[in-house]
Amino acid sequence: MDLLRDNELIWGRLLPVDEPHLIERYNKALTAFGLKPTKLESFDIDRTGFSPQVAEELGDYQYLDPNEVNRRFIILTPSQIDLPVVHTAFSNTSQLIYEFMSKNQRAIDALTIKDVIYGEIEDSVSKVEDIEDLLSINQVEFRVLSAEDVLGKAAELGKLVDRLKQEPDAWRDDAMLQRMVELAKVCGDIRENALVPDQVIFRHNAFWTSHFGGLYVFVDRDVTTVISDPSAPGFRRSRPWQVSYLSIRDADKVFKFLASTGRLDLPRASWIESSGYLEHRAEMAVRALIRAAEPKRDLGKVDKVWLQTWIHSHADAITSDGTFPFLNAAKREVAQFGQLRLEEVFPPHRFLVVRAKPDHPDAWLTNRLVSEFVPADFVSRYVFNKQGFYKDYESLNEVWRANVVDTLKNSYLKDKAAFRAQLYGLTD
Repeated sequence: MDLLRDNELIWGRLLPVDEPHLIERYNKALTAFGLKPTKLESFDIDRTGFSPQVAEELGDYQYLDPNEVNRRFIILTPSQIDLPVVHTAFSNTSQLIYEFMSKNQRAIDALTIKDVIYGEIEDSVSKVEDIEDLLSINQVEFRVLSAEDVLGKAAELGKLVDRLKQEPDAWRDDAMLQRMVELAKVCGDIRENALVPDQVIFRHNAFWTSHFGGLYVFVDRDVTTVISDPSAPGFRRSRPWQVSYLSIRDADKVFKFLASTGRLDLPRASWIESSGYLEHRAEMAVRALIRAAEPKRDLGKVDKVWLQTWIHSHADAITSDGTFPFLNAAKREVAQFGQLRLEEVFPPHRFLVVRAKPDHPDAWLTNRLVSEFVPADFVSRYVFNKQGFYKDYESLNEVWRANVVDTLKNSYLKDKAAFRAQLYGLTD
């Protein structure tokens, strides 16, 4: 993983924490969680406060995610909102923490001037043992604490202010007034500074989770759909009257579900021709064939002419695999008729020519699911399905790891937003 780390392809874009007072606050949060304080003089954190360096020091990459549910968080600064989430068991953790920080920006701004905010994203289960546990999570609540109990003191000061306003003789209580002065030294003027988060409960909608080898939950008005390996405990048995179960190995049924629920951009000239999507898929397919035939080939030194020559000289392998010829035929059909008829297309091949509908709320999750069926496209896997990408990467030899890193550096990393907009139609 060193090559990925050196090129910011893992643990990238994190926030350095090297100021002694911030490290001290972070340690107070760790201690409150029952963990050993870090001895590091510098480390990086993501949006949730997770640090790969602290995880390595503790020997526990789940230190903020015990049982992979009820995720913990540590907020040192409001600027964490702009960071990625690099370690999580649920795909929507990033969105939930973003919504929490957005909705409570004033309180977080004020609190982090003097204190660290920490706590848990609590839901209705403490441990996931079967699919029913996942389906029972309809909403989450942020249980918010602070090391110096600024939150508690602000709440206490608020009650005393109310008492002073409502009880005619309260101003004669010297002890109460003295307590208000003491609290105000910590909290400031709570009439001006919002120190208590306004919104702590958020909906838990569609998501992917790492439980049971990877499981998807999609929520529609009349039905919830679970897509996973059929061996997952509770598959087809939990709430069968309201939950539809699809095997992640059944490409035909998964595709039909995504298409029928309006989650897919089907292959039409309106976006296919301008995006370069089929060309990208074709290049990824050829790279996979080259890796199978020449595992020690360094593609960093080849160009498009070399690739075209390789394709011609390995026509039998290209034809036998079928992916490259299919994409070429699809490109011709789209150019001629403006669309591609998918009825007679081999089900796994259908995922080669579609992407998530960009304006659908589940676009990122849908693209992640599409990438499950196109493992050769390591670029899409990296963009939407990093857990899958890292698993694939581990199986590569050193030469191909370098090829993958160079490709990502020369494509996606150059301008991530522009790349996502061009290929997938997504805007941040």
